[in-house]
Amino acid sequence: MTAISLFSGCGGLDLGFIKAGFKILWANDYDKEATESYRRNIGNHIVCKSIYDINTDDIPDADVLIGGFPCLGFTVAKKQKFRLRI
Repeated sequence: MTAISLFSGCGGLDLGFIKAGFKILWANDYDKEATESYRRNIGNHIVCKSIYDINTDDIPDADVLIGGFPCLGFTVAKKQKFRLRI
């Protein structure tokens, strides 16, 4: 099985998928240091670019799409207040 990874960070989520037998074809994150760590530890298939600047035609087809969650200490979302509505 193949996967595409968005908001990959340094690759923790991707590593779990790799250990489960997936091949990550393409990954993305905006943080330079995180993508450098990803490259050193997982592979050179990560793109360091804002998701807004990526052309969807540049993303290969895959079986699964992985979407990482924000690291609360680094995301701009930490400045917003969220309420859980049930």
